Amino acid sequence: MRASSPRGFRVHHGHAGIRGSHADLAVIASDVPAAVGAVFTRSRFAAPSVLLSRDAVADGIARGVVVLSGNANAGTGPRGYEDAAEVRHLVAGIVDCDERDVLIASTGPVGERYPMSRVRAHLRAVRGPLPGADFDGAAAAVLGTAGARPTIRRARCGDATLIGVAKGPGTGPAEQDDRSTLAFFCTDAQVSPVVLDDIFRRVADRAFHGLGFGADASTGDTAAVLANGLAGRVDLVAFEQVLGALALDLVRDVVRDSGCGGALVTVRVTGAHDTEQAGRVGRAVVDAPSLRAAVHGPAPTGRRSPPWRVDTGTKARPVSRADHDPGRRPGGLPRPRDRARPDAVTAYPHGGEVTVHIDLGVPGRAPGAFTVHGCDLLAGYPRLGAGRAV
Repeated sequence: MRASSPRGFRVHHGHAGIRGSHADLAVIASDVPAAVGAVFTRSRFAAPSVLLSRDAVADGIARGVVVLSGNANAGTGPRGYEDAAEVRHLVAGIVDCDERDVLIASTGPVGERYPMSRVRAHLRAVRGPLPGADFDGAAAAVLGTAGARPTIRRARCGDATLIGVAKGPGTGPAEQDDRSTLAFFCTDAQVSPVVLDDIFRRVADRAFHGLGFGADASTGDTAAVLANGLAGRVDLVAFEQVLGALALDLVRDVVRDSGCGGALVTVRVTGAHDTEQAGRVGRAVVDAPSLRAAVHGPAPTGRRSPPWRVDTGTKARPVSRADHDPGRRPGGLPRPRDRARPDAVTAYPHGGEVTVHIDLGVPGRAPGAFTVHGCDLLAGYPRLGAGRAV
């Protein structure tokens, strides 16, 4: 649903000379202290930006976030940590808040320090209060590339507005070696810090932990939500539903826009012991090169093929178009009663969408279910990923 920007948020975006000639730095700030919830990379090789941001969200209150695109500033030792702390300090001066109320996020090559002379000069030229709320410009700066479509979504929940911007692994330019997932949500809904953090962790489990296509934990993975409460209270059940849908839309967007594929692959796993097991299976399937390669390319008939259903035991079979359109038999599709086999798989058109359902058939109640999103495997992917940092 289209909506305006949430009340009380201001945005700065610009070119700080980090890499290239496009916008590569964004600041999003709230006029008043906001409740904050966040999740970060599971990697033990976390960048200084993650270490500082974990400290910033510890008390559940924040004023804003600064994002630098084109440099992960990871693996840079104590000097890299000092650089990130200085950036956060400079942004806190612009926002007029305690530096511990500012999150910082970075994405790009590892092993390189920020070009601090250029970043320092850029931030010292910015004066608060920040002008307007150009979230579209901020989304472009987070993505960190010229000419690409920024990944941004808006929604409403009662009187409150929600907005989210994101960058997935592989959605930046190849020369930036961008492998981090970044996502930031702002809302004027009134939600307490403890409740907001609980809600956001559940949303992140369903959305960002469902990213496939090699989206391993990177050095700077960061997702956060700020709620400044200027729109008043909202129904918390509805709020979680809207925020969850917004996050899932962003996940699907970053997969579609990724540099590693053109077709969206959705793997739905049910009948598992628990959610963790279903997630492990889903990620293993969506990351399998054989599946991703099979998905790429046009269907023999020139039409989009139907989704495949993979069950356990003798139930394994493809769901043919004939199941939904009796009497119609497009060429190249196996009959409904055929066993699923590699030579029966029909490729999907480039840029389409593939849905795979896997029922593990664990005896008993088996409540475990999870959905993972990935993409197909383009012929040029090895060249795209060769020598990339993670």
